[in-house]
Amino acid sequence: MLPRPLSNSHTSSPSQSLLLSTSPCQPFRQGACRQCKAVKWTGKRVTVTAGAADLLGVLAFSALPFAAVQALADSDLGKKLQEDVEEKKDEYKRAEQQREKELAAAREKSSWYGEERPKWLGPLDHQYPPYLRGGAPGDYAYDPLQLARESADFDRYFEYELLHARWAMLGALGAVIPEVLQYSGVSNFLEARWWAVGGAKLEGEDLNYLGVPGFRIAGGQGVAIIAICQVLLMFGPEYARACGIEALEPLGIYLPGDKNYPGGVFDPLGLSAKPAEFADLQVKEIKNGRLALVAWVGFAAQAAVTRKGPVADLLDFAADPIHNNIFAYFK
Repeated sequence: MLPRPLSNSHTSSPSQSLLLSTSPCQPFRQGACRQCKAVKWTGKRVTVTAGAADLLGVLAFSALPFAAVQALADSDLGKKLQEDVEEKKDEYKRAEQQREKELAAAREKSSWYGEERPKWLGPLDHQYPPYLRGGAPGDYAYDPLQLARESADFDRYFEYELLHARWAMLGALGAVIPEVLQYSGVSNFLEARWWAVGGAKLEGEDLNYLGVPGFRIAGGQGVAIIAICQVLLMFGPEYARACGIEALEPLGIYLPGDKNYPGGVFDPLGLSAKPAEFADLQVKEIKNGRLALVAWVGFAAQAAVTRKGPVADLLDFAADPIHNNIFAYFK
């Protein structure tokens, strides 16, 4: 489908028009023309060419995992897998109970758990919340808002924190690695700054990934379609996580135990094989995850102030720490 240009009566120049193939008169950003809701864009001409074929193709691609799961569950193989799971459920449960006992024993011996674990105020005397007894990884008895007073609330907030911490660690890698590759000369990205990537993707005819010109997703520059695809693909895992381990039983997968950590039949790296090491790894994960969460506050603040990426700011500081620091921006 060819994009339909907006009328020149509403745009100062063709280079400042935003073309939307499916609905050119719908508002896409702030600053739209009052008559036709066309967007005024400073810079290059932006063309979003996402036709019906692209849309159907991406939707079909996104639906493949759901269709495959349903087909497997309804097939003879799926029924056989479900029968095997039912036969082995008791065995899996007993094995998981044994692992939980071993992990609990390992936590009792670890210095990171229990009443004698490190607290957030260190050696200072303080009346810590009595409901935080050091049974979870990273419990430093810090809860000024008393969010974890109830056991159910503590479990829910701990799951939320762990999920966000893991996303923050992955995101931090995604923010730093492109700049490292760019400055080391390994790759030449269209835009290496994490906060400017989205805008850079809209300035060309292609959605270039990994610095490869012409490497397209969904055929054309269908940014909205890409978003739809991501929503659909993320819906399945999030739905399964919300429903719990029972959602995987139609596939012949039964995962008893703590859903926040690997173990049992799902432990491809063997992280839970040694309970003592596994207990310490859980503490290390949440500590690094919290550090990544704080790092993202720094990434965002740096981007707002310096308009650069974290690696570029670090290199500037290393080159001239006296002049290139936070105090230079208060002048």
